[in-house]
Amino acid sequence: MENRRGTTRPPLRVVLLVPAGLALLAGLDGALVLLGVPAPIRADRLGDVHGQLMVLGVVGTLVALERAVAVRRTLAFASPVLLAAGSLALLPAWPTVVGRALHLAGTLALVGIYLLVWRRQPVSAVAVQGAGALAAAGSALLLLAGVPVPVVTPWFVAFLVLTVVGERLELMRFAPPPVAVRAALVVATLLLVMGAAVALLHPVAGGALLGVALVAQAALLARHDVARRTVRSTGLPRFMALAMLAGFAWLAVAGSLWLLAGAVTDGPAYDAVLHAVFLGFVMSMVIAHAPVILPAVLRRPLPYRPVMLVPLALLHVSLAFRLLAGDAWGSVTAVRVGGVANVVAVLMFLGTAAWSVAVGPPARDAGRRRAEDEPDDGPDDVPATAVLDDARASPAPPTDAPAATSAPMSLSVVAR
Repeated sequence: MENRRGTTRPPLRVVLLVPAGLALLAGLDGALVLLGVPAPIRADRLGDVHGQLMVLGVVGTLVALERAVAVRRTLAFASPVLLAAGSLALLPAWPTVVGRALHLAGTLALVGIYLLVWRRQPVSAVAVQGAGALAAAGSALLLLAGVPVPVVTPWFVAFLVLTVVGERLELMRFAPPPVAVRAALVVATLLLVMGAAVALLHPVAGGALLGVALVAQAALLARHDVARRTVRSTGLPRFMALAMLAGFAWLAVAGSLWLLAGAVTDGPAYDAVLHAVFLGFVMSMVIAHAPVILPAVLRRPLPYRPVMLVPLALLHVSLAFRLLAGDAWGSVTAVRVGGVANVVAVLMFLGTAAWSVAVGPPARDAGRRRAEDEPDDGPDDVPATAVLDDARASPAPPTDAPAATSAPMSLSVVAR
């Protein structure tokens, strides 16, 4: 829905976030079911769709929503709407084919968004993210065809990793690395997509390609991402940098495990790879960017507070315990303890973020914000992404400027 100025009304964004939130809670409940521990809702169905809910239902909907806001086209909202509807359809006792069909339609619509962006901005960062969207569509198609989730997992990984890598590649314009580095990231993208495809026919060979791609991407990002400099800053830039650097480390762990184990479709190695990527890497990125992505979508500030470091630390400590004391030693109890702590960490961050939004910015920040806003005589409803686009067009800040890390993940898809 659009108002007379052509911008999407904020309530639509809020409405679309509700199904993503429900999918997250259902997915976390499904995680507890899979761990074999008490869960609020004891339903095997939630355990069966846990992976699809977390990847396409939660992350997919959020990515599609943020992209739709950035391109400012009403039709673009078909993607998050379809993905959200698919998530809701997976929750009741309906045939799973309904939810999976809606997820396929939503991911195809996401591919359409990237095609639109590519026409406006044909750069490597958009191509990498577009490849991730194609991987998401591939995963949805495989699920609709009845392929088991462990076999679909490489496609999930490709979607999530390439979405993040493309966004970090876009941010490298603030401190451009050598051309060879950007080319290497694109090559690693091709290897990741190839590995996901090969794994369908030859899991060992596909796993090797996946491992090489993930290790290469983790090494390149850790070496050249702006987070290496902003981690020496303070406040929000440092928080984001810590989360991202930790995420890069977990991506390297997942790639190394894939290289060593080859085919990982069950057992401790599968649990370790799966959660090193989805919790260690992806959830770190979600936590890192939440203070800048949610305000752009909701038009409500999510002020950073030091207490946000607590759930971030708990997430990584509990994940390390799960992998080292649980998967590595074959301890079911350690896996369960670490898994429950993982769930607690995610819920703790959600609670902390909701509390920070409700309380609002600290007094000194609110005062400074009012002082900055008063001289502005421009329109009061310009989309946040438009402001960010103007900032991007200005000369790049010094390479040690903390603001670079705090830029949102939508940089590569803001409408030109």
